[in-house]
Amino acid sequence: MATCYDFTFARLVAMSPIDAILVGDSAAMVVHGFETTLSATVEMMQTHTAAVARGARGKLIVADMPFLSFRKGIPAAMEAAQSLMTAGAHAVKLEGVTGHEDVVQHLVQSGIPVMGHVGLQPQSVKAYGGYQPRGRQGVEAADIARQARRLEELGVFAVVLECIPAVLAKKITRSLRIPTIGIGAGANCDGQILVLQDMLGLNTSFHPRFARTFLKAESTVVEALAAYDSAVKAGTFPAEDESYH
Repeated sequence: MATCYDFTFARLVAMSPIDAILVGDSAAMVVHGFETTLSATVEMMQTHTAAVARGARGKLIVADMPFLSFRKGIPAAMEAAQSLMTAGAHAVKLEGVTGHEDVVQHLVQSGIPVMGHVGLQPQSVKAYGGYQPRGRQGVEAADIARQARRLEELGVFAVVLECIPAVLAKKITRSLRIPTIGIGAGANCDGQILVLQDMLGLNTSFHPRFARTFLKAESTVVEALAAYDSAVKAGTFPAEDESYH
Protein backbone atom coordinates (compact mmCIF):
# COMPACT_ATOMS: atom_id res chain seq x y z
CA MET A 1 0.00 0.00 0.00
CA ALA A 2 0.95 3.63 -0.46
CA THR A 3 -0.67 6.78 0.80
CA CYS A 4 -1.95 9.21 -1.78
CA TYR A 5 -3.88 12.45 -1.55
CA ASP A 6 -4.46 13.81 -5.08
CA PHE A 7 -5.48 12.95 -8.64
CA THR A 8 -2.04 13.27 -10.27
CA PHE A 9 -0.23 10.88 -7.94
CA ALA A 10 -3.26 8.57 -7.81
CA ARG A 11 -3.07 8.22 -11.59
CA LEU A 12 0.60 7.23 -11.32
CA VAL A 13 -0.09 4.74 -8.53
CA ALA A 14 -2.83 3.25 -10.69
CA MET A 15 -0.21 2.61 -13.38
CA SER A 16 1.92 0.66 -10.89
CA PRO A 17 1.45 -2.85 -9.45
CA ILE A 18 0.83 -1.46 -5.95
CA ASP A 19 -2.25 -3.19 -4.50
CA ALA A 20 -4.04 -0.47 -2.59
CA ILE A 21 -4.06 3.20 -1.64
CA LEU A 22 -4.62 4.79 1.74
CA VAL A 23 -5.97 8.32 1.65
CA GLY A 24 -4.35 9.08 4.98
CA ASP A 25 -5.17 11.80 7.46
CA SER A 26 -1.43 12.49 7.15
CA ALA A 27 -2.66 14.76 4.35
CA ALA A 28 -3.00 17.37 7.08
CA MET A 29 0.79 17.27 7.48
CA VAL A 30 2.07 16.33 4.03
CA VAL A 31 -0.26 18.48 1.93
CA HIS A 32 -1.51 21.18 4.29
CA GLY A 33 1.59 21.71 6.44
CA PHE A 34 0.11 21.10 9.89
CA GLU A 35 2.34 19.61 12.59
CA THR A 36 0.03 16.67 13.37
CA THR A 37 -2.85 14.77 11.81
CA LEU A 38 -5.28 16.30 14.32
CA SER A 39 -6.16 19.12 11.92
CA ALA A 40 -7.66 16.72 9.38
CA THR A 41 -11.43 17.04 9.07
CA VAL A 42 -14.09 14.91 7.42
CA GLU A 43 -14.45 17.56 4.73
CA MET A 44 -10.68 17.55 4.07
CA MET A 45 -10.61 13.77 3.85
CA GLN A 46 -13.68 13.73 1.62
CA THR A 47 -12.02 16.12 -0.84
CA HIS A 48 -8.78 14.12 -0.99
CA THR A 49 -10.64 10.82 -1.27
CA ALA A 50 -12.70 12.06 -4.20
CA ALA A 51 -9.57 13.28 -6.00
CA VAL A 52 -7.79 9.95 -5.50
CA ALA A 53 -10.84 7.98 -6.57
CA ARG A 54 -10.97 9.89 -9.85
CA GLY A 55 -7.33 9.08 -10.57
CA ALA A 56 -6.95 5.52 -9.27
CA ARG A 57 -9.81 3.59 -10.76
CA GLY A 58 -9.30 -0.14 -10.26
CA LYS A 59 -7.31 0.17 -7.03
CA LEU A 60 -8.60 -0.54 -3.54
CA ILE A 61 -8.97 2.83 -1.81
CA VAL A 62 -9.07 3.08 1.99
CA ALA A 63 -9.80 6.44 3.61
CA ASP A 64 -8.80 7.49 7.12
CA MET A 65 -11.52 8.56 9.50
CA PRO A 66 -10.07 11.75 11.01
CA PHE A 67 -9.53 12.75 14.64
CA LEU A 68 -12.58 12.16 16.88
CA SER A 69 -14.91 11.51 13.92
CA PHE A 70 -15.52 7.98 15.26
CA ARG A 71 -15.44 8.95 18.94
CA LYS A 72 -18.63 11.02 18.99
CA GLY A 73 -20.96 8.07 18.88
CA ILE A 74 -22.46 5.90 16.18
CA PRO A 75 -24.52 8.56 14.34
CA ALA A 76 -21.52 10.89 13.90
CA ALA A 77 -19.28 8.00 12.85
CA MET A 78 -21.85 6.83 10.30
CA GLU A 79 -22.09 10.34 8.86
CA ALA A 80 -18.29 10.52 8.51
CA ALA A 81 -18.06 7.06 6.97
CA GLN A 82 -20.86 7.88 4.53
CA SER A 83 -19.02 11.03 3.42
CA LEU A 84 -15.84 9.07 2.69
CA MET A 85 -17.54 6.11 1.02
CA THR A 86 -19.70 8.26 -1.25
CA ALA A 87 -16.56 10.22 -2.18
CA GLY A 88 -15.09 7.03 -3.60
CA ALA A 89 -13.50 5.05 -0.77
CA HIS A 90 -14.01 1.30 -0.73
CA ALA A 91 -13.22 1.07 2.99
CA VAL A 92 -12.42 3.26 5.99
CA LYS A 93 -9.61 3.03 8.54
CA LEU A 94 -9.80 4.04 12.18
CA GLU A 95 -7.30 4.04 15.01
CA GLY A 96 -7.52 1.93 18.15
CA VAL A 97 -10.51 0.05 19.55
CA THR A 98 -10.86 0.80 23.26
CA GLY A 99 -13.86 3.04 23.85
CA HIS A 100 -15.40 2.67 20.42
CA GLU A 101 -15.93 -1.06 19.93
CA ASP A 102 -19.62 -0.40 19.31
CA VAL A 103 -18.75 1.98 16.48
CA VAL A 104 -16.45 -0.54 14.79
CA GLN A 105 -19.08 -3.24 15.07
CA HIS A 106 -21.87 -1.01 13.79
CA LEU A 107 -19.82 0.13 10.79
CA VAL A 108 -18.99 -3.47 9.88
CA GLN A 109 -22.57 -4.64 10.36
CA SER A 110 -23.73 -1.76 8.16
CA GLY A 111 -21.73 -3.13 5.23
CA ILE A 112 -18.77 -0.76 5.53
CA PRO A 113 -15.39 -2.51 5.25
CA VAL A 114 -13.20 -1.33 8.14
CA MET A 115 -9.42 -1.46 8.49
CA GLY A 116 -7.99 -1.24 12.02
CA HIS A 117 -4.84 0.51 13.25
CA VAL A 118 -2.87 -0.29 16.42
CA GLY A 119 0.55 0.47 17.83
CA LEU A 120 1.52 4.11 17.40
CA GLN A 121 -1.73 5.94 16.77
CA PRO A 122 -0.88 9.41 15.38
CA GLN A 123 -4.22 10.84 16.49
CA SER A 124 -3.13 10.14 20.09
CA VAL A 125 0.18 11.98 19.76
CA LYS A 126 -0.80 14.50 22.46
CA ALA A 127 -1.45 11.67 24.92
CA TYR A 128 1.84 9.99 24.00
CA GLY A 129 3.86 13.17 24.30
CA GLY A 130 5.38 12.70 20.84
CA TYR A 131 5.93 10.23 18.05
CA GLN A 132 7.67 7.33 19.76
CA PRO A 133 7.59 3.58 19.05
CA ARG A 134 5.02 1.71 21.10
CA GLY A 135 4.94 -1.77 22.60
CA ARG A 136 8.51 -1.99 23.86
CA GLN A 137 7.33 -2.86 27.36
CA GLY A 138 5.51 -6.09 28.20
CA VAL A 139 2.23 -4.60 29.40
CA GLU A 140 1.90 -2.23 26.45
CA ALA A 141 2.91 -4.95 23.99
CA ALA A 142 0.24 -7.27 25.38
CA ASP A 143 -2.37 -4.52 25.10
CA ILE A 144 -1.49 -3.85 21.44
CA ALA A 145 -1.83 -7.57 20.69
CA ARG A 146 -5.16 -7.58 22.53
CA GLN A 147 -6.43 -4.64 20.51
CA ALA A 148 -5.49 -6.35 17.25
CA ARG A 149 -7.31 -9.52 18.25
CA ARG A 150 -10.36 -7.55 19.35
CA LEU A 151 -10.49 -5.69 16.04
CA GLU A 152 -10.44 -9.02 14.24
CA GLU A 153 -13.30 -10.25 16.44
CA LEU A 154 -15.30 -7.12 15.58
CA GLY A 155 -14.96 -7.84 11.88
CA VAL A 156 -12.23 -5.59 10.47
CA PHE A 157 -10.69 -6.98 7.28
CA ALA A 158 -7.08 -5.93 8.01
CA VAL A 159 -5.07 -4.04 10.61
CA VAL A 160 -2.18 -1.57 10.35
CA LEU A 161 0.68 -2.12 12.81
CA GLU A 162 2.61 1.13 13.24
CA CYS A 163 5.98 1.64 14.94
CA ILE A 164 6.11 -1.46 17.11
CA PRO A 165 8.98 -3.94 17.63
CA ALA A 166 9.36 -6.37 14.74
CA VAL A 167 9.08 -9.36 17.06
CA LEU A 168 5.72 -8.10 18.36
CA ALA A 169 4.46 -7.48 14.83
CA LYS A 170 5.49 -11.00 13.84
CA LYS A 171 3.65 -12.44 16.84
CA ILE A 172 0.49 -10.48 16.07
CA THR A 173 0.63 -11.39 12.38
CA ARG A 174 0.88 -15.09 13.18
CA SER A 175 -1.99 -14.89 15.65
CA LEU A 176 -4.49 -13.24 13.30
CA ARG A 177 -6.43 -14.62 10.35
CA ILE A 178 -6.72 -11.18 8.74
CA PRO A 179 -3.79 -9.42 7.02
CA THR A 180 -1.46 -7.07 8.89
CA ILE A 181 -0.02 -4.03 7.13
CA GLY A 182 3.19 -2.74 8.67
CA ILE A 183 4.77 0.68 8.86
CA GLY A 184 7.82 0.67 11.07
CA ALA A 185 6.87 -2.84 12.22
CA GLY A 186 9.47 -5.03 10.54
CA ALA A 187 9.35 -7.37 7.58
CA ASN A 188 7.08 -10.09 8.96
CA CYS A 189 3.77 -8.34 8.40
CA ASP A 190 1.58 -9.48 5.52
CA GLY A 191 2.02 -6.16 3.72
CA GLN A 192 3.65 -2.75 4.05
CA ILE A 193 2.57 0.87 3.65
CA LEU A 194 4.57 4.05 3.17
CA VAL A 195 3.71 7.70 2.66
CA LEU A 196 4.24 8.32 -1.04
CA GLN A 197 6.17 11.54 -0.48
CA ASP A 198 8.55 9.74 1.92
CA MET A 199 9.01 6.88 -0.54
CA LEU A 200 9.83 9.31 -3.36
CA GLY A 201 12.20 11.43 -1.27
CA LEU A 202 10.19 14.61 -1.72
CA ASN A 203 10.97 15.95 1.75
CA THR A 204 14.53 15.22 2.83
CA SER A 205 14.11 17.29 5.99
CA PHE A 206 11.79 14.58 7.31
CA HIS A 207 13.10 11.04 7.21
CA PRO A 208 11.68 8.60 9.76
CA ARG A 209 13.74 5.49 10.41
CA PHE A 210 11.22 3.15 8.79
CA ALA A 211 10.84 5.09 5.51
CA ARG A 212 13.16 3.93 2.75
CA THR A 213 13.70 6.49 -0.02
CA PHE A 214 13.23 4.81 -3.41
CA LEU A 215 13.79 8.02 -5.41
CA LYS A 216 15.55 11.32 -4.74
CA ALA A 217 12.76 13.38 -6.19
CA GLU A 218 13.29 16.54 -4.13
CA SER A 219 16.57 17.42 -5.85
CA THR A 220 15.15 16.41 -9.25
CA VAL A 221 12.17 18.74 -8.85
CA VAL A 222 14.33 21.63 -7.62
CA GLU A 223 16.71 21.14 -10.57
CA ALA A 224 13.77 21.18 -12.99
CA LEU A 225 12.43 24.39 -11.46
CA ALA A 226 15.88 25.98 -11.72
CA ALA A 227 16.16 24.90 -15.36
CA TYR A 228 12.76 26.43 -16.12
CA ASP A 229 13.74 29.67 -14.36
CA SER A 230 17.01 29.81 -16.32
CA ALA A 231 15.30 29.20 -19.67
CA VAL A 232 12.75 31.95 -19.05
CA LYS A 233 15.36 34.48 -18.00
CA ALA A 234 17.63 33.56 -20.91
CA GLY A 235 14.76 34.04 -23.35
CA THR A 236 14.93 30.45 -24.64
CA PHE A 237 11.50 29.50 -23.33
CA PRO A 238 9.07 29.52 -24.94
CA ALA A 239 10.73 28.64 -28.24
CA GLU A 240 9.16 29.07 -31.67
CA ASP A 241 7.67 25.58 -31.69
CA GLU A 242 6.15 26.27 -28.26
CA SER A 243 4.38 29.40 -29.47
CA TYR A 244 1.15 29.92 -31.42
CA HIS A 245 1.17 31.61 -34.83
